[in-house]
Amino acid sequence: MTAQAPAAASGSGGGCQGGRITFQSAPVDLDATAVMVPLGLMSGSHVTPVDHIYFQNYRERTREIAVFSPAAGTVKDIQHLSQSLSDGPNQAIDDYRLTIEHTCTISSIFIHVATLSPSLAAVAPPPGQYARVNVALRAGEQIGTYRGNVDYNVVDTDVILPGLLVPEHYAGEPWKIHAAPPFEYFSQAIRQQMEALSLRAEAPFDGRFDYDIDGRLVGNWFQEGTGGYRGTDTQRYWAGHLAIAYDHLVPSHVVISIGTFDGKSVQLAVRGNTPDPADVSVASGLVVYELVGYDRWAGSQPWDGESLVTGLEARNRDSGVRGTVLLQLVEDRRLRVEAFPGKSASEVTGFTAAALMYQR
Repeated sequence: MTAQAPAAASGSGGGCQGGRITFQSAPVDLDATAVMVPLGLMSGSHVTPVDHIYFQNYRERTREIAVFSPAAGTVKDIQHLSQSLSDGPNQAIDDYRLTIEHTCTISSIFIHVATLSPSLAAVAPPPGQYARVNVALRAGEQIGTYRGNVDYNVVDTDVILPGLLVPEHYAGEPWKIHAAPPFEYFSQAIRQQMEALSLRAEAPFDGRFDYDIDGRLVGNWFQEGTGGYRGTDTQRYWAGHLAIAYDHLVPSHVVISIGTFDGKSVQLAVRGNTPDPADVSVASGLVVYELVGYDRWAGSQPWDGESLVTGLEARNRDSGVRGTVLLQLVEDRRLRVEAFPGKSASEVTGFTAAALMYQR
């Protein structure tokens, strides 16, 4: 889903506070939250690694779990979400995206807040609409509840992420280049509580999502002529996205995330987990990745995707190759790509006229 609302404080308001602050309240009721999913998820239409963390309790899907403003601030916009976008049938939803400006430069964004507090519900727009509002909040004030899942990130316009190399490519979601590691903004006590809920196998426990290295294969790519992250089709904006990065929970595991692979978006692992895309340059020439499915394991059992566990491992499936992708950096920021669904590497002889060019 691409949100429509502007997200970050512009820093141009009169008299507002600037500089780094420390959040003294958790963004959700952590005692009622089962897990925290870190930055960097690639799943379905989220082809490039996501810029937010998730607080979840799918064991109690109907439970109303409190959502709080982590610091004093002002709610500046509310979007009433009415449908999600995916490669399957679009699903009707009824929840909210909202932005809280804490300072001139620092904001919190929540997505999929299920219910709003009375003061926010009174100014919320109807389904499918967006509204600019001005509702002041105290630190720790409840803004609503979530059921199952809520997304959260911190936007700090004093921060520009180094691993998103071309900021102009993210004009469709302008806050993305400023989506700072969220745990750094919380008090030590709250940060420790959130780290204890993290599913990530190693630090940083709030994850990362900006992997671009100039002149290397790793990171985000966008098909030439598609307008970067925004895309050319509002119903399938991710069609021209490509990410060559790492699993958000097991960061040693290479993931190839393709916006269009046999007509839909997929996230697949690399057979043999090599070469590391951070080592691939123009001098490497053609790279051939055989693509396979993979699962995450907790010890001797496949992970159920919901329970809090530590030490997750990623294991490729032995059920066969899902396809092959050819990649070649022709310049530091231009990449030739061709995917061959259903074919093994031995069945692919090289690029064809169907190869596409990607850039960043």
